[in-house]
Amino acid sequence: MSRIELFLEVEELMNTYCKDCLVKAALRKEKGKIAAHKFCITECTVGEKLKQYGEKLS
Repeated sequence: MSRIELFLEVEELMNTYCKDCLVKAALRKEKGKIAAHKFCITECTVGEKLKQYGEKLS
């Protein structure tokens, strides 16, 4: 996969799943931004996939 394809895939994932994520919104409201972000990068399957794409880009 080229860098451009990876960026497009990341953008598509974020627009499809992260943009209106109810779990992230609820966590952000209840526990704050840091807790919501931590959930996204450690427990969410979409966040894990985004992390894999990020590793490929660096």
